[in-house]
Amino acid sequence: MEGMVAHLAAGLGAAFAVIGAGYGIGTLAASALEGMARQPEASGDIRTAMIIAAALIEGIAFFALVICILLAFK
Repeated sequence: MEGMVAHLAAGLGAAFAVIGAGYGIGTLAASALEGMARQPEASGDIRTAMIIAAALIEGIAFFALVICILLAFK
């Protein structure tokens, strides 16, 4: 019974991590595109900042998924 609860908790944690990362990257992209539309001359700097921020969000999501997997098989 205890192992089943750990697997359920890990699955829910992984789901929340993926949903949060998807929402964060979607919001980031929408804001960046809006900024590029308002100031086309700054699109290079905005794109660079967006790619760095998206990589950080994906890194955090990957870390959360690894933690969930480790907790599930502990």
